[in-house]
Amino acid sequence: MSRPLVLIVEDEPLLRLLAVSLIEEAGFDTLEASSADQAIAFLETDAHIQIVFTDIDLPGGMDGMRLAAEIRDRWPPIELILTSGHVKVSDAELPARGHFFSKPYDAGQLIRTLRSLTP
Repeated sequence: MSRPLVLIVEDEPLLRLLAVSLIEEAGFDTLEASSADQAIAFLETDAHIQIVFTDIDLPGGMDGMRLAAEIRDRWPPIELILTSGHVKVSDAELPARGHFFSKPYDAGQLIRTLRSLTP
């Protein structure tokens, strides 16, 4: 049985490494992207991605909110978790079925949310 695949989109290498470690220890496989453009490239080539966990503050022309909206439009079944240490996002601002965690996020709560999004 394959493990659920989570795409982690985080431009800060240390924070990305910590997220990968946490999520893999919880029983998920991960892919890593440092920008929205890189995340879109993964999504276009890997149909196994079930969840995208993205920072809102990303470099380049597309932030995490725009990335989440793009994912919801192009890949509706993919679950979305957004995080930020700089902005607070209300449920009304999130895409359908989106979840938000402020940084530093609670690891246990994040893992419970990830597990609730997979069969």
